Amino acid sequence: MELAIVIPTFNEVENVEELVRRLDKALSGFSWEAVFVDDNSPDGTAERLRVLAQGDRRIRVIERIRRRGLSSACIEGMMATAAPLIAVIDADLQHDPDVLPRLAAALYADPELDLAIASRFVPGGGTGDWERERLAKSEAASRIARLVLKSELHDPMSGCFMIRGETFRKLAPRLSGIGFKILLDLLTSAATPLRFAEVPLQFHRREIGESKLDHVVALEFLIALYDRLFGRWIPTRFAMFGAIGALGIAVHMSIFWLLHGPGLAFRTAQAIATLGAMTFNFFLNNALTYRDRRLHGIKALTKGWLSFCAVCAVGAFANVGVADFLFSGRYAQATVSALAGIVVGAVWNFALSSRFVWSRY
Repeated sequence: MELAIVIPTFNEVENVEELVRRLDKALSGFSWEAVFVDDNSPDGTAERLRVLAQGDRRIRVIERIRRRGLSSACIEGMMATAAPLIAVIDADLQHDPDVLPRLAAALYADPELDLAIASRFVPGGGTGDWERERLAKSEAASRIARLVLKSELHDPMSGCFMIRGETFRKLAPRLSGIGFKILLDLLTSAATPLRFAEVPLQFHRREIGESKLDHVVALEFLIALYDRLFGRWIPTRFAMFGAIGALGIAVHMSIFWLLHGPGLAFRTAQAIATLGAMTFNFFLNNALTYRDRRLHGIKALTKGWLSFCAVCAVGAFANVGVADFLFSGRYAQATVSALAGIVVGAVWNFALSSRFVWSRY
């Protein structure tokens, strides 16, 4: 075994057969395997891959249940192979498998290199017929990533690269698995800078299926950067939970004044505003904080919402109780007591939500 290609998939049933055909053509002369990691695609991607694997022993399938995320999928696939060289490519046919032999050649030519990166922004590379808006977003993300990396890497947002298996396994315990750019995770996790070479890549337009890039994915990129810079002091997931809670306060006050201003009774307006803020927090946490374990379907969402409201109700009592204890016992000033109550309530809500709403995280 010379080479493993790890391919994360979600709803790519129409692309995987063509991708295998292109891999077979591009890697003629190599001893290779393709490790597909599918996040339980509803379109039957995993089943199609199993059919292909019945006729081709080089194809392996890992299907993950109730777990999502491109970076975490790549990590699981890369840990599942013994190949000395491990490549990562997308399943949407935008990465040309013809680049794989050139990535391998770069690593074979220089034993000091840790990885080879397929770059769109070096001579010979390109982005095809990308729209100006998408190109501008990619360039902006690359500039931000380079500030974090403190490196002259031209394409830190590349999703196609090849790394030595030994190097990856040393880095694996340090990886966050957050976001959709595993390369950025690898580069920022290394205690000493990784040695890399860039190989030109002509990026193609998606031929079949829908793009997975959306506003949530863009936000995940910023979350991943936060994790690398500040996650060691304030855990990323808790920071997200707290930030959404702060937004919930603004939602609460907006609803309250919208109802109480025209004359609705204080208690009624407060109750409705509280319920509205809890609902806002639940759905935003479901979409962002717990995106890799988010709830789907009316039944699961209803049960999760009720559990979240119950958890937050208990958290509110903890908030008030701690604040009142500190203030009445003259252990702290009013502002400090109130802030302490807020922190205790937030930690309570986060811990119990992780356990009872979004299962064991």
